[in-house]
Amino acid sequence: MTLPSGEQFELTAGAQRVVVVEVGGGIRDWGGVLLGYGEDEMCSSGRGQVLAPWPNRLAGGRHDWDGHELQLPVNEVASGSAIHGLVRWASWRPVEREPGRVVVEHVLQPQPGYPFALRLRIDYRLTEAGLAVRTEAANVGAHPCPFGVGHHPYVLAPTGRVDDLSLDGELIGERQLDETRYRPGGWRVEVGEVTVWADDSWPWLQMFTGDLPDIRRRGLAVEPMTCPPQAFRTGEDVIRLEPGQSWSGAWGIEAA
Repeated sequence: MTLPSGEQFELTAGAQRVVVVEVGGGIRDWGGVLLGYGEDEMCSSGRGQVLAPWPNRLAGGRHDWDGHELQLPVNEVASGSAIHGLVRWASWRPVEREPGRVVVEHVLQPQPGYPFALRLRIDYRLTEAGLAVRTEAANVGAHPCPFGVGHHPYVLAPTGRVDDLSLDGELIGERQLDETRYRPGGWRVEVGEVTVWADDSWPWLQMFTGDLPDIRRRGLAVEPMTCPPQAFRTGEDVIRLEPGQSWSGAWGIEAA
């Protein structure tokens, strides 16, 4: 029987256990650290997913690139947006595997609204101190392409409510967060006993208190991003990848 998230890639290091999945190439489970989902469930609300070739929302799905107007599928009807890229439901194949490490890869083929070819590769490495993630993208097509990427982990609220979590030392309480922060030069965010970090390849950070019916404020999304919402429309921090050019960046989560 095929699971909704496809093949499961289990990483272990001491008492730590992380499950990366074939469908979407993201993190399905990290008990006690991230808010995940069951192996018999489809992912919802972006839990642990990879957001490429753009993170967050793009109003109307329309964008211009090198003088060409492009239209992406609108997949968030409520806001009329194209959201979180094109690879969340794609199959990713493992290209390297070790007990505490897996590298998954997906080649995004040209399609309406994004007529470019990208090879995406994510290296997940688990130790007893936490998880380190390196994301790579290479333009394997014949034309320059726009590129952005993000990741969507939810740090688990141990009490079941983010209200009881501290964010950089301050209690979240009843605040509803869905905000974009510009944090160039690398950053570290402390969420309760967990630290999420990113190198200088990720100058943007999305914070979201999970105010959705399925999440119910049980986790805080701390999302490293290379560009802000609407970037394909505004051009802000969009990475231009020439044919044969590549990009990489690292982020991770430290957990006792």
